[in-house]
Amino acid sequence: MFGIIRPCRNRLGPELSEAWLAHLCGLCLALRDDHGQLARVVTNYDGLAISAMVEAQSPAGTGRRAAGPCPLRGMRSADVSHGRGARLAATVSLVLASTKVRDHIEDGDGVFARRAARGVGRRVASRWADQAAETGADLGFDTSVLVEAVRRQEEVEAAAGAGSSVLLVTEPTETATGEACAQTAVLAGRPGNVAPLREVGRLFGRLAHLLDAVEDLEADRASGAWNPLTATGTDLAEARRLCDDAALGIKLALREATFTDDRLVHALFVHELRTAIGRTFGDPHAHQPPPPPGWQPAPGMYPPPHQPPPGQENTYGQYAPPPVPPPGAPGGGTPPGPPPPPGKKGRKHPKDPGPGRFLWAWPPRVDPPRGRGVAAGCVAVLYQCGTCQYCCRDPYPGPWKGTWHDAWCNCDCNCGDACCCDGDCCGCDCNC
Repeated sequence: MFGIIRPCRNRLGPELSEAWLAHLCGLCLALRDDHGQLARVVTNYDGLAISAMVEAQSPAGTGRRAAGPCPLRGMRSADVSHGRGARLAATVSLVLASTKVRDHIEDGDGVFARRAARGVGRRVASRWADQAAETGADLGFDTSVLVEAVRRQEEVEAAAGAGSSVLLVTEPTETATGEACAQTAVLAGRPGNVAPLREVGRLFGRLAHLLDAVEDLEADRASGAWNPLTATGTDLAEARRLCDDAALGIKLALREATFTDDRLVHALFVHELRTAIGRTFGDPHAHQPPPPPGWQPAPGMYPPPHQPPPGQENTYGQYAPPPVPPPGAPGGGTPPGPPPPPGKKGRKHPKDPGPGRFLWAWPPRVDPPRGRGVAAGCVAVLYQCGTCQYCCRDPYPGPWKGTWHDAWCNCDCNCGDACCCDGDCCGCDCNC
């Protein structure tokens, strides 16, 4: 389900969040309509960016249709993406999922360590590849370009060694994603966008490959698995430089393309990619709460702007907000009282919207949490998975203990209603 692009509802804002969800739902429904219910499991956040890119280049008001209630949307209907863009995103997602399943089968990973599971996996992977090729041909897109590029990955990795450039390892991924993004310009009837969007896709593939390698680095070291960074002797500083260069290249390439409405594409490929880099390397933008109302710093307590004192910079070198003064200090105020102890009657989850609605009404959120038996808990697991509660019901009750948990798609930042970048794209002068 997830990818390196994991947009936050607060950063996107209401309008772009709705557009992003429309493409997510459109990709899921395109997989269902063209390839069956099982294919919906390959829905992923990065794939829907292909659909968003097609719509951004198409005439305004096209490519949407009404969809019925869905658990992912809290049983609400919505307008979702539809047509060639969503089908292209589904095709790319199927090809990549098919290749990934084959890789796991060859490596004997997880469930594919068993012979019976490997047989089933091969049939599913072959079916997905055939279906993707059929849909791709209908769209004028030769999926063999993607398949060949991904299959070359094993040969490239075998040839890589200490002193080799890590970019030689990322080349097959770059080629595959570059061709997919270039095809969006063909479908939208924008031939002038083919070259810049191929560059966008190529650099996105590089960035995705590198970020995945960084995220898996410690686990691969512990298990002895192959990792492009350790195999080529690339340190984290060099990987970070390559990621930053790729993000900048994507931003510059997008400027060379012509869009009808590029707001969502810009948010995904500029803002969210920089957020993904920060998240992977452990330095996401730090958003600190403001001081209490009425508090003012003492004269001379803080230096002039753009001269943060040691320890007061954030990870981007900006001046961080002043810390909240302790109780008893000038302007410190009275600290709030302690929250009610867990399990006491009257406790309320800070995000609890009240009783669930429709399919989310069960299992109910109760206070204090009430446990269930093994059999009832197993039924709750299946029901909550089928109704997307783990992903989208925020908070959702645990199936066995009944304790409240944040949804997987929940945003845990405090970034307000939007996130901005440098002034040339959205009229602000910050560097988040």
